[in-house]
Amino acid sequence: MAMGWRTSNNDTYGGNTLILKANEVLEFIRPEGGWATYGDKYEDIVFVECEPLTKEQFDVAAKVADKELKIKAEAKATARQALLTRLGITEEEARILLGGN
Repeated sequence: MAMGWRTSNNDTYGGNTLILKANEVLEFIRPEGGWATYGDKYEDIVFVECEPLTKEQFDVAAKVADKELKIKAEAKATARQALLTRLGITEEEARILLGGN
């Protein structure tokens, strides 16, 4: 699942700039599926085999998902930096060693 903290078309949910795409929020709150999207916004969601979310429920889920995913990303970055420090190499050196560009 690709996560990114970005704005999209200046859309807002709950007064905040849209951070996650609709499918990313749904993957977080309804990972079992039952829904489909044909765009990035709440209005682009089709609830096929699951209980529909109201716009308000989606807005709350978007805020929670954003916070949770940011916490996980920060923890991952901290762990990555700790590993690099233990190895005594930089991120660029790790990429070279692993054959990355």
